[in-house]
Amino acid sequence: MDQLASKTLADVYMKQGHFQEAYEILKSLSEKDPADVEVRMKLEEAKEKLGLPFFQLRAPASPPEEKIKALEEWLANIRKREKTRGDAVHRVRLNSARRLLDAQSLDGLLFSGLENIRYLCGFTGSDGALLVTRKDSFFLTDSRYWTQADEEIKGSQTIHYKKKFDGIASLLSDLKLKTVGFESAVLTLSSHRALKENLAADVTLVPLENETKNLRAIKDTQELELIKKAIDISSRAFQHIIAMTREGVVEKDLALEMEFFMKRNGADVLGFDIIVASGKRSALPHGKASEKRIAKGDLILFDYGLRYQGYHSDETCTAICGEPSPEQQKIHQVVKEAHDKAIEMVRPGIPIRDIDAAARDHIRDCGYGDYFGHGLGHGVGLNVHEDPFVNADSKDLLQEGMVFTIEPGVYIPDQGGVRLEDMVRVTAHGAEVLTTLSKDLHVI
Repeated sequence: MDQLASKTLADVYMKQGHFQEAYEILKSLSEKDPADVEVRMKLEEAKEKLGLPFFQLRAPASPPEEKIKALEEWLANIRKREKTRGDAVHRVRLNSARRLLDAQSLDGLLFSGLENIRYLCGFTGSDGALLVTRKDSFFLTDSRYWTQADEEIKGSQTIHYKKKFDGIASLLSDLKLKTVGFESAVLTLSSHRALKENLAADVTLVPLENETKNLRAIKDTQELELIKKAIDISSRAFQHIIAMTREGVVEKDLALEMEFFMKRNGADVLGFDIIVASGKRSALPHGKASEKRIAKGDLILFDYGLRYQGYHSDETCTAICGEPSPEQQKIHQVVKEAHDKAIEMVRPGIPIRDIDAAARDHIRDCGYGDYFGHGLGHGVGLNVHEDPFVNADSKDLLQEGMVFTIEPGVYIPDQGGVRLEDMVRVTAHGAEVLTTLSKDLHVI
């Protein structure tokens, strides 16, 4: 029985007063996915109904045959509705991609980047291609992924091939497409050459880069739910690790424990190598965890993120071992004020470069302008770094539904650094801060 069916059956048992049966199902689900907050809450409710830990558990009773049949039919209908909902979500996304066809005078769009393929049709494997036309869309893959594609693809037809570029060329020929756009930032030169060699002479491949970069910039409800789940796991990982941080602990040991916690609690993989950089090393914006031991007076920069069901989190907190010096307090205060000023400016229609300027100008005015060199932030979603990029070079405007980081920092060589990073979502009324941890200086 799949996860959705198990959750639904547990709900049925709870409503009918079969708390023992509900408890057994929820306990199993919680063990499989400890990060599922909804399951944990329902499990606690079942425990309360049973009076655990004092209640003497009995073996689950088998429901009558007719009840099983009715539940199976009900669950089948629920699964059908869930698939329909998934198809509808992906159809909306595909239609947003189709707008490029008219805008660029194209007959079709060929996607080879795995993030865009997953976004548009649901495929989570490591190889394939997606062709979008005005009326249809086709996912193409080889025998390694036929079964997986049958299970995952939503809103698109699946085409099997033996050789990738032969299969793509054959489909383009069958559909009589003459002008086809492709992701020029993804398709390698050698792959482009191989594809071109298989195409008819009258087929033109049109490179697209900026035209496709904003395709995933605005997050829908389904995406936002997964991003929040990723943030929940990573937030708990930081709370776990900060309690273990003290003088004498090795940076690498903290990073490793944090990784274990994330994966034990539902993370697919790390979003990037966890940064734990202390003392002078905290002035390295991307200083990976080392063998250095944390010492009294060290600033400690923690930058961490993970991927959950394809979607990422990204957050940075700064701590101090012992009481901070006046200079360390001042640097933190300046960065915190820059961080807050940028968040206050977030709303639809604002030039993205103005958000960067709000933080950068404040840091410069406080005398630390030479020590803040990177952009203010970046989009987060299926990639941990994606559009929109929040920097002084951006020519884009903020749009409602965008999700990105705000992460100003000051890094003084041979002294140390402070960075504070939150993920925010643009709403009609301003910024919704998705990450929940305090950006005060964590004193340990």
